[in-house]
Amino acid sequence: MSQNELGLFLRTRRQALSPAEAGLPAGPRRRTPGLRRSEVAALAGVSVEYLTRLEQGRDRRPSLQVLNALADALRLTAAERARLYQLTKAANPGFSCLGQRPPQRALRPTVRALLNRLEPTPAVLLNEITDLVAYTEGYERLVGPIGLLAATSPATAADGQAGPPNLARYVFTDERARAAFLDWDRVADELVAALKHGPFRAHPATAALADELAAVAGDAFTRRVEAIPGLAPATGILRLAHPAAGVLRLAYEALELSPDDGLRLLVYLPADAATDAALDRVTRPARSLQLVAG
Repeated sequence: MSQNELGLFLRTRRQALSPAEAGLPAGPRRRTPGLRRSEVAALAGVSVEYLTRLEQGRDRRPSLQVLNALADALRLTAAERARLYQLTKAANPGFSCLGQRPPQRALRPTVRALLNRLEPTPAVLLNEITDLVAYTEGYERLVGPIGLLAATSPATAADGQAGPPNLARYVFTDERARAAFLDWDRVADELVAALKHGPFRAHPATAALADELAAVAGDAFTRRVEAIPGLAPATGILRLAHPAAGVLRLAYEALELSPDDGLRLLVYLPADAATDAALDRVTRPARSLQLVAG
């Protein structure tokens, strides 16, 4: 992870919370969005100086009592509270919950069966570095025409085989992504949040991908790493410009499998009647699960 993820998290949550949401009067005109440090400190019962140290990264190990007070003051959701706790436990930059293991690219039989059952719904399993580990035929028919399945990692010297398609690599390095994803900036934000949700640079494979994207995509990637906390949304709407079906509005749900699996399931459903009809045409006929890697 970057040098001060805890401070970034606290600052962005503070700036995202309005006085009204915190139960405070709006007061005079504000020069910065969200709450002032002094307001959060008062709500949490800590000093402004201490909150400043936390946001600046000069103190990264607040007590459980302080964490609870800050979470209450910032009106954090359950997922945000879990992330706050995770950041304080991972304050040692040398620690990685994933250890040195390579990115997960294998499926348990029951997970494979689950994905098969989802046909013809577009669904994909991503690992911690956003490799497309496996996907339904419906997903292949949806994203194949926009070039996503061609965004593979370079072939390795060991076996000469290219890696599986990678969603982050496609979004940040393939020009077709900007035409396909009508809300490209939001998609890019969410992908960086997903990459940073885990140990990020403490995990070798994630660090290698981050270095690659920083070199190829430059500021489009690096400024997001510095500004976006690791809070990937679990649901939302994706607007996709499909070459054959036109603009599709897809509601997605992200489901985390067990930490041992290290995979996240993304399922896409039509968000309106027009998309429902268009998606039905795109994803038929449904066939068996396409495995990218065994």
